[in-house]
Amino acid sequence: MIIFELAENDESHVVYHQLTIENGERLYDFLKSIIDAAIALERPYLSSQVIKALNYHAIACLHSHAGEYRPCSVRVGSHQPPEEFRVQALMDDFVNQINRNWDLLDPLQLAVWALWRLNWIHPFINGNGRISRAVAYFILCVKVGARLPGKIILPELIVRERERYVQGLRKVDDNQDFSDLHSLLGELLKEQLDSARDRGAEAAL
Repeated sequence: MIIFELAENDESHVVYHQLTIENGERLYDFLKSIIDAAIALERPYLSSQVIKALNYHAIACLHSHAGEYRPCSVRVGSHQPPEEFRVQALMDDFVNQINRNWDLLDPLQLAVWALWRLNWIHPFINGNGRISRAVAYFILCVKVGARLPGKIILPELIVRERERYVQGLRKVDDNQDFSDLHSLLGELLKEQLDSARDRGAEAAL
């Protein structure tokens, strides 16, 4: 059962919308579990299996090819992602680049690069934004060795700042300038961590 097809390709359909929300909850539960597992096993690396599993949880029964790289070309606004036959090689290189630079870049730098690169490749038929944000958060948490505390976590905060987020991605696309995207993630990460401290202070009252 593929809801997108049954709903006649209408993503605003109430059934599609409801399953999107529920899949999102399962996605974040899985993200937390895989972060904890990577830390507990002392395997601070990213793999294609993790990325595909995240996508599966995000779009299962919503779209075809959940957890698989896209089999067709797509267009995202003004951005033309690479042809589908290039995706496997680009994703292999993406994972290798992340792991090769794991100890060379600070957590935020690596997460920002991953966020942009996954959006640029657009490896899945749907759910690419959710997966890029989840992967960036996986990198941050695993690199620092703990799930980061906070009332609202970074992937959700990025969605709230969609306009700045999209502008930051475009700036990297245009001239490889990561400054705006790096600043945005830095601000939002601070907001998340500050919210955890605020809750701790409230609990102490």
